[in-house]
Amino acid sequence: MTAFETRLFINGDFVAGQGAIETVFEPALGSKLAEVASASPDQVDIAVRAAHKAFAVWSKTTPRERSAALLAIAEKIEASAETLGTIESRNAGKPLRYARGGEIGNVVDVFRFFATAVRNMPAPAAGNYRSSNRLSLVRRDPIGVIAQIAPWNYPLLMAAWKIAPAIAAGNTVVIKPSELTPLSLLALGKIFAEVLPPGVINIICGNGPDVGQKLISHDLVRMISLTGDVRTGRAVLQAAAGPMIKRTHLELGGKAPVIVAADADLDKLVETLREASFYNAGQDCTAACRIFADKSIAQALTDRLESMLASLVYGKPERDDVEFGPVISARQRERVAGFVDRAKSGGADVMQGRAANQDGFFFAPTLVAAPIEAEIVQKEVFGPVVSITPFDTIQTAVDWANASEYGLGSSVWSRNAEQALAMADALEYGVTWLNTHGVMATEMPHGGMKNSGYGSDLSMQSLLDYTQIRHLMFG
Repeated sequence: MTAFETRLFINGDFVAGQGAIETVFEPALGSKLAEVASASPDQVDIAVRAAHKAFAVWSKTTPRERSAALLAIAEKIEASAETLGTIESRNAGKPLRYARGGEIGNVVDVFRFFATAVRNMPAPAAGNYRSSNRLSLVRRDPIGVIAQIAPWNYPLLMAAWKIAPAIAAGNTVVIKPSELTPLSLLALGKIFAEVLPPGVINIICGNGPDVGQKLISHDLVRMISLTGDVRTGRAVLQAAAGPMIKRTHLELGGKAPVIVAADADLDKLVETLREASFYNAGQDCTAACRIFADKSIAQALTDRLESMLASLVYGKPERDDVEFGPVISARQRERVAGFVDRAKSGGADVMQGRAANQDGFFFAPTLVAAPIEAEIVQKEVFGPVVSITPFDTIQTAVDWANASEYGLGSSVWSRNAEQALAMADALEYGVTWLNTHGVMATEMPHGGMKNSGYGSDLSMQSLLDYTQIRHLMFG
């Protein structure tokens, strides 16, 4: 495959971008994959106005009609899994077998779930609550034009998490993928063109400060949905507080703690962390990246993890045995290396898997034994790097976990169900796994607390987040 769709998708048509050229790289090779022209300010305006015009019609369609559209999208994505998975693998550096199989399969599942959910959405209620001659109705209506900013770590899957509930609820969308990974979503635009009326979904490309800021500050945008970092989340909130106050939906990263009690099943834990910590080269907001281990088993766990690092297979995404590929860019690799180098300089014990003797943006899987105050334990690294820190008491570990600015994903490990539940109950995180980590279900909500943001992806709750509640009273 050498040709990629690089045009913007606006009002049902593909159009050449009129803004700055962004070079898109292939992380596994470190070389140019494509060039994508950004949207100009005028094209951002055209996309939003197209979505605004389409909203007048799309918002009046029935749940049955919208459900049929989402099911058709899901079917076409499933039929295109090989092509879409290949693009995703090359542009994001994901192992090809995972991109084609698990991730595209999850994209399909998301569209199918929301196709069903919209036909079962709760909220309609009726009753004479004020008096016998006054009938009240409660309903949920679509909001309007939704501006969506998708991240580079799961370009298609995170876009699906945003697009599917938004259009299922009757909204229209203008979405901007990361300038690092626009190619798979642009390819998906061809499917949208076949199924949806013009303007329901629009895809514009470019960077955040220019294109993203123009999009989220547009007067016709009624809601902003972002998956990104805390700094970008603050910029979204400032834009949302403009002349027309906008609703916001924010997922802003994480630093997932893994609390390991003395009685934990270490075999199961290490096997789980093999994927939960290193899948997607650790570029996951819920990656199991900081382990708090009871001091009585901390060294034994460290030894097991070090052995696991040596057996992890990372490399070119097309290899069938590869478990994770490169990080997304040279800049990200330098950032990750900086964290590890500073940890070494600070006296931390750094253990790494085999060196990456190949081109591309690869970084060796790394385990760092460091104290709680260390930068690498506190800050989001977003790479194949895990820290381990011993604790004296369970309460200490819980306090350490809750002291973080983040509150997205977490896990607790104990053979004692009562103890595991008590730890989970005490944690201030949007999701806590007990004796597992990182397992998602489309039916279950995924969202954060504190600086990890608010609002739910996935589940019926996500569909509700893209609606506004209204009260109608008959006199």
